[in-house]
Amino acid sequence: MKLFKSKLAFLSPIIVLVVVLVFGLTLIPSVQPTPKNLPIVFVNEDQGVDIPNQGKVNMGKTIAGMIQKTAQSTSGEEPAVKFISASSYQEAIKGLDNRDYYAALVIPKDFSRKQASLRGTQPISPEIEIVVNQGINTAGSTMAGTVLNGIVDQMNTNFRTQLLTAFEKQGGTVTTKQAAAFVSPITKKVSNVNETGTNSMNGNAPISLFQPLWMASIAGAVIIFLTLSKVTFATRKEKFSALFAQVLMGAVIALVAGFGLTWMADAIGVHISQFGDIALFLSLSCYSFFLMISAVLSWTGIKGVPIFVIMLFFGAPLLAMAPEFMSPFYRDWINPWLPIRFLVEGLRDLFFFGKNFSWNHPTSVLTWIAAGSMVVIFASVLKFRSKQEEKSAAL
Repeated sequence: MKLFKSKLAFLSPIIVLVVVLVFGLTLIPSVQPTPKNLPIVFVNEDQGVDIPNQGKVNMGKTIAGMIQKTAQSTSGEEPAVKFISASSYQEAIKGLDNRDYYAALVIPKDFSRKQASLRGTQPISPEIEIVVNQGINTAGSTMAGTVLNGIVDQMNTNFRTQLLTAFEKQGGTVTTKQAAAFVSPITKKVSNVNETGTNSMNGNAPISLFQPLWMASIAGAVIIFLTLSKVTFATRKEKFSALFAQVLMGAVIALVAGFGLTWMADAIGVHISQFGDIALFLSLSCYSFFLMISAVLSWTGIKGVPIFVIMLFFGAPLLAMAPEFMSPFYRDWINPWLPIRFLVEGLRDLFFFGKNFSWNHPTSVLTWIAAGSMVVIFASVLKFRSKQEEKSAAL
């Protein structure tokens, strides 16, 4: 049969195996992700209290020591969370707004004083504040909140045991107020900053919007490239003019895609608080991606398209993950080089952190990608040959 005489037919099993392996690699990041060194900020504002026969007691420092021991890994591996001390509540909130931490644990000034009151006739349960940074990453902030809630629950259990043991040794009776306070010796105040809202669609908006924008960038770049490939140019000047028109057309495509996607997202229920800023940022992102794809196609031809399709499959699982959940390979070698990462980071700033469309890290990176891609596109004119030059080369 002719089929078995074809080299491509014999190579098909190998080709299929390569495809399976390549796209199978995209599943690795999402298989049982475990956090490593998830940064959580710890603030101890406790001023301590003077207790007769004991002197100055500062329970905040005691809790800090307990937390550091809790965070240490007993297996020798990197710990799941990493506690970083801040000198004040304001410094911690600033770090949360700068996306340095996933959550904060705050010990207030009167913690020791209230904790000491639990042994008296007028007990007041001390309070610990947990601040969860929702906007930074859903999985990361949820994990950080779970860890901090578990730590406070464990502290409650330890303090309750210590108080009951102390009363038992003293042979004293427990009043009704004390018994009520012993149920929860430490109260928790849990709050969120940079909130994503109760609408899950809005919380996933930065990740959800990247795929249609990325596919629009690929489609636009391919259409313009195929259109130009059918045109015959007599001189390099004509070719350069066509490339310049390609760059201008990309700007039009980007504006249509950016504003169109923002309008559609708003229409289907995503809360768009800054329509103009989000639309402009999506337009910049689309333009940057359009130029980057066009730059590759200008040198490789249509064969370069699979690069960006694979990038989509590799990037999708990583965008939803915090870097601390990734394996070292993906965190150090794949994630930093994903251009779509800057799209998601910029959208997080706009959606959850109250930022405006301005010159910041995501916009500067996307702008430099666009500028570098333009240089590569215009440089492709150097490989152009007129018909006369081709005839001379053939002789």
